[in-house]
Amino acid sequence: MKIVLIGYMSSGKSTIGKHLADKLFLPFIDLDIYIEKKEKKSVSDIFKNKGEIYFRLIEHKYLKEILISDQKVVLSLGGGTPCYADNMNLINTANTISFYLQTSIKELVDRLTKEKDDRPLIASLEDNKISEFVAKHLFERRVFYEKANFIIKTEGKSKSEIIKELNVSLQ
Repeated sequence: MKIVLIGYMSSGKSTIGKHLADKLFLPFIDLDIYIEKKEKKSVSDIFKNKGEIYFRLIEHKYLKEILISDQKVVLSLGGGTPCYADNMNLINTANTISFYLQTSIKELVDRLTKEKDDRPLIASLEDNKISEFVAKHLFERRVFYEKANFIIKTEGKSKSEIIKELNVSLQ
């Protein structure tokens, strides 16, 4: 069984995923880091030098590689992963339980503004344009995110409260 965390960039997938994996005594895989190790390049460099289409192709390849393995893991996906190459269908037909970490636009914008240099999709945006970008993206991506087995609303919750809610859903 694989536990898959999906949601918009900066929704807490990696942070929550690491803590959940520790609590469940399972390995944790962040798909972006997995891709960086396999490609020996940062996601930012891949986007910059090879483009988003190439990135989405290898992202699908490595997602599939993880999902078909026998290893039980907690897997955190990139924000766009569920939206391309029929990945959400792949996730839902594999031996997985998927969770959408639903985070408010305001909270996402606050986090992303602080870390935008590390986010290829927003790195070139002015701070006052991030909110509109996130709102538009969430509107487009919501249909994919909501195909997750469970939706966990993260607004106003601590890490431990979110992990507790994930654990209850896993029972």
